[in-house]
Amino acid sequence: MILTDTHTHLYSEEFQNDRNEMMQRAINSGVSRLFVPSIDSTYTSKMYDLEGQFPENVFLMMGLHPCYVKPETVEAELQHVETELARRNFYAVGEIGIDLYWDKTTLDIQKIAFKQQIQLAKKHQLGINIHCRDAFDEIFEVLESERSDDLFGIFHCFTGDYDQAQHAIDLNMKLGIGGVATFKNGKIDQFLNQIDLQHIVLETDSPYLAPVPHRGKRNESSYTVLVAQKLAEIYGVSIEEIAQITTENSKAIFGV
Repeated sequence: MILTDTHTHLYSEEFQNDRNEMMQRAINSGVSRLFVPSIDSTYTSKMYDLEGQFPENVFLMMGLHPCYVKPETVEAELQHVETELARRNFYAVGEIGIDLYWDKTTLDIQKIAFKQQIQLAKKHQLGINIHCRDAFDEIFEVLESERSDDLFGIFHCFTGDYDQAQHAIDLNMKLGIGGVATFKNGKIDQFLNQIDLQHIVLETDSPYLAPVPHRGKRNESSYTVLVAQKLAEIYGVSIEEIAQITTENSKAIFGV
């Protein structure tokens, strides 16, 4: 059984004391494909180090996280993204998007950064990995402005409703499903079985959003299994089928 964690911050400081052990637990659990999003330029060297250490398991994205879109640095950070994408191979542009939970004052430059990075993804024929928090309307506005056959990707940590899920799918996006699906108040478990499995990929967003029974604690990629188990219950299929379909879906986005 091969499971794919389509979104994990393996370079996080929260893993600094047991990163190798954490990675081994993931691989031993069948989670052998781990896709790592970028946050900003300060994490790039850590990402490359991880890739060098686990070349068979770690796959990198490049992008500027919306929470790190700041007036004084956004231009240099977007240049870094563009330079790195031209310099070497990545598997997606991400994580990119809009976050209005932490800072509403940067909405205008967040939109610009999101749009520019979508255009970079198209240029390099890559998918995008979307971060959306309190910003569905704004995200969809930008996506609609860039709607085309070469726009595709993953709506990371999808927490929207059924109609928003359908809108995302209509825009060639897979839904990234993680620990929230196991929460009693997560809500997405109430309609997920109405969404065809071909539109679903698994993720952890580790070290954040740990699934039940680890909720509130540090998340890690081995817990992808717990998300897969929850989806097996929701869809009434085996965990092996969940693993196979969601891994194939991830290959359609990442090309590997």
